[in-house]
Amino acid sequence: MPTIKQLAANEAKEKRFRGGHSLCSGCGIPIVVRTVLNSIETPVVVVNATGCLEVATTRFPNTAWNVPWLHVAFENAAAAASGVESAYRALVKRGKLPADEPVTFVVFGGDGGTYDIGLQSLSGALERGHQFLYVCYDNEAYMNTGIQRSSATPFGASTTTSPEGKISFGKAQQRKDLTAIAEAHHVNYVGQSAISHWHDLSDKVKRAVEVDGPAFINVLSTCQLGWRHEPREAVKVAQLAVDTLFWPLYEVVKGRFRLTHIPEEIVPIETWLRMQGRFKHLFKEENAGALEVIQQQIFDEWERLKERDRNDRAHFAPLQKDQTFTTEFEMV
Repeated sequence: MPTIKQLAANEAKEKRFRGGHSLCSGCGIPIVVRTVLNSIETPVVVVNATGCLEVATTRFPNTAWNVPWLHVAFENAAAAASGVESAYRALVKRGKLPADEPVTFVVFGGDGGTYDIGLQSLSGALERGHQFLYVCYDNEAYMNTGIQRSSATPFGASTTTSPEGKISFGKAQQRKDLTAIAEAHHVNYVGQSAISHWHDLSDKVKRAVEVDGPAFINVLSTCQLGWRHEPREAVKVAQLAVDTLFWPLYEVVKGRFRLTHIPEEIVPIETWLRMQGRFKHLFKEENAGALEVIQQQIFDEWERLKERDRNDRAHFAPLQKDQTFTTEFEMV
């Protein structure tokens, strides 16, 4: 397992993602980016879709990036990464770049640029089998442009385009299961993590960059502005998303599924919802039935995931007793 000291050593060695950005206080995105980049040992090239991360880290004449970095539009980050990765392989084949010094290609995109606008190019890149890691920082709405709902926005959440009020309940649809969609492309690695579990995320990144072909990790990243919680409680809110089973942590390696974290105590979903202003209307008397529906859906999904875990667990090396994750991955 990577320790805090080891990650700090990687950070100090190169400082791939520096301070000085203008991301909000309490934003989960810097945790995602630093954990991902500090968990990769090889040189890194980053492709960044338009979004909070891009806008807040590259305001001319400053930048927080200390790696080769390419900004592209919302819709084509995965396509651009495909081109960069293909060009790299061609140069290695021609002897223009050393074959014994591999480069890791990482794509960062928010839920707007991944679940919605960029899904087509992501799907194409996954299907073609390009060698890169795509990381979605999922804060469950278009936060950069005014907190509009996305297909990652949970059922019942109030946003500027799905507001709660006299004629609107909040978002009326269930959120899209993008992690499952990525898995359906038959890639060798898919994972789901959260900013509250940096060790779990780091561990998954290490495994993801070692597989052949593309890998995808979906990371729950809090947004104090859109979720309407106290900035200082960002990690706590993410932790509760995991402990309530709203956001299960798992991975799918070569088609085999396992849960990478099982909460010691399952917390009622109401606890997580109450911490966020975007759900406050759900606690009105007339909306009491919605809470029951949300809780039942979460329990049903958890039972389904546990069944998958039971069926596939034998294909993995045992987890260490004091951990819910492992540094070394092995399939039987």
